[in-house]
Amino acid sequence: MLSQAVSLASDEVMLASYYHSAIINHSSFESALAFHIATQLESSTVSGIMLNELFIDVLGQQPQIAQAALADIDAYFERDPACDNYCRPFLFFKGFSAIQAQRFSHYLWRNNRRSMARYIQHQVSSLFDVDIHPAARIGSGLMVDHATGLVIGETAEIGENVSLMHGVTLGGTGNGSGKRHPTVGMGVLISSGAKVLGNITVGDGSKVGAGSVVLESVPDNVTVAGVPAKIVGRPLESLPALSMDQGIDS
Repeated sequence: MLSQAVSLASDEVMLASYYHSAIINHSSFESALAFHIATQLESSTVSGIMLNELFIDVLGQQPQIAQAALADIDAYFERDPACDNYCRPFLFFKGFSAIQAQRFSHYLWRNNRRSMARYIQHQVSSLFDVDIHPAARIGSGLMVDHATGLVIGETAEIGENVSLMHGVTLGGTGNGSGKRHPTVGMGVLISSGAKVLGNITVGDGSKVGAGSVVLESVPDNVTVAGVPAKIVGRPLESLPALSMDQGIDS
């Protein structure tokens, strides 16, 4: 990523200082990640310098956050044909930024800094049109394409190597307490505009068709589609999240 940033800074002189401040001037990926997310989330009352110091401290306590971010960058590069270098998701994809901000807020939520966690959630929602509760559990290797309109509720859980499209909702039903949001298994693809509602499970290697409303648990390795969603086939691959094929399988 560093070598690509140097090349990109040379190619576009007007953005040279941007590439230097965001990537090239940093001695580690962790430093660049903390700085970039802090810069986006700062406000007139909460400075980027304060947020940067906070995120550096969080990364020192929870280095897995940086490892998950690297896996997310790889996911974009491998699954999104519009992603032609590693700098692009890091700097310009709001889905990536939203997920990394949530990883920081999740740590703060679990360590009794819930006001700060909610501040981050609010900033992400306002800036990116993405609303992810700090308590949600999100695995690594997540690719969120476009991201606009993404909603992930408080008790939602997302496994490793999942792909979510824009307009996806992992929402609750009713106003009860306890587990009330979906659990999404490994390698799942949830297509554009799909709504998965309630304390249900989307099994490993399954696919949810665009615009579907999922109200019941989905077995492993099936394709569901419709309103309400029903099983309509099986994915042609074991991990549909990796191929990003939103077609309906027979």
